[in-house]
Amino acid sequence: MSAPSGSAAPGPVPWGPATGVGSLPGTDPAEAVRLVAGELPEFAHLPELPGRGAGADVLGRSAALLVDLAVDLTPAGWRLVARPGADQRRADEFLARDLDALHDVAATWTGPFKVQAAGPWTLAAGLERTRGDRAVVDAGARRDLGQSLAEGLAAHVAAVRARVPGAQVVVQLDEPSVPAVLQGGLPTASGFGKLPAVAADVVEAELAAVIRVLPGPVVVHCCAPRMPLDLFRAAGAAGLSFDLGLVQDLDAVGTAVEAGTHLLPGVVPGTDAPLPAAKATASRVRAWWRELGFPADDLAAAVTLTPSCGLAGATPSYARTAMAHVREAARYLLPE
Repeated sequence: MSAPSGSAAPGPVPWGPATGVGSLPGTDPAEAVRLVAGELPEFAHLPELPGRGAGADVLGRSAALLVDLAVDLTPAGWRLVARPGADQRRADEFLARDLDALHDVAATWTGPFKVQAAGPWTLAAGLERTRGDRAVVDAGARRDLGQSLAEGLAAHVAAVRARVPGAQVVVQLDEPSVPAVLQGGLPTASGFGKLPAVAADVVEAELAAVIRVLPGPVVVHCCAPRMPLDLFRAAGAAGLSFDLGLVQDLDAVGTAVEAGTHLLPGVVPGTDAPLPAAKATASRVRAWWRELGFPADDLAAAVTLTPSCGLAGATPSYARTAMAHVREAARYLLPE
C-alpha cells in the first residue's frame, strides 16, 4: 500500500493534499488504518479510536507516551501518580495494538504519514497533580511533562518508522487548551474558580522546547476559537492545523504563509452534517486564499485540506465521506 509517486512536496518537509486530524469512530484499529490509507492515499495518519474507552482518549493515549512519569484515572479525570496502574497499562496496550495494526495493514506505505498526541500545554491542562490542582499551574511539573512527552514522542516516531520504513513521519501536537491557558479560562479542580492566565511568552517558550527536540516536521493543531497562530508559528511549528471557519486573524495566516509555514485548514465539520459538492468546498478555499492576497497558483502547495476537527463523534459513514470529501476538494485546488 503506497502513496502515488510524487505525492510529497520536494525538500525535507513532506505534505500531501489532504489528511485527517486524528480520531475516528469505531474500535477496530486495523479497519481504521485501512480506511485512512484508502481515503487519504497521499497523506495518511495513525487513527485514534477513543470509542474504545479510557486510555484511548486523547489524554490517556498521550499519557501512554510519557517516559518515567505515571498516570492513573480518577473520577475527576487523569492524574499524575507515583507508579503506573491498570489504567496506564490499558493505554499502553491500546497504543501497542495500533502499532501492530499499522504494520499489518500498511507496512509498505511510502510518503508522508502523521501521528498525533496532546501537546504539552493541553496535557498539563488536563492532568491533575497527585496533590493539588492541574499540572498547568506548576512550572516544574510542566517542564517534566514537556521533556517526558518529547522523549516519548521521539520513541513513538521511531516505532512507526520501524514498522513502516517508507513513512516520512510528521508529528501533530493537539493544543485545544492553549487559548484557555492564555486567557485564564481553565477551571480549577473544584470547578468553582478559574486558573490564572499564563503569559504568552511562557507558553511559546515551553511549546518551542518540545518542538525543537522532536524528529521531523511538527504540526500544531487547534480547532478552538481564538487559536494563537502567531504563537504556534513562532514556537517552531512547520504546519498549522485549524478550523477554517474559526480563523479571524488573517494577518497571522498571511504572516505564516510568508514565513513558509504549511497550512492545514479544516473545511468540513467533524460531526455529521450535509456537505456541499467537493468543488464548492474548493471554491470556498480559493476565495479565502484570494482574500489573503496570494497568487492562485501557490494555493495547492501551501495547504493540506482536513476535516475541521477529529471525527470520533461522527458516524462511520460520515467519517468516510468527510475524508473522501477533503481528498476530492484538494484536487480542485491544483493549478489549471
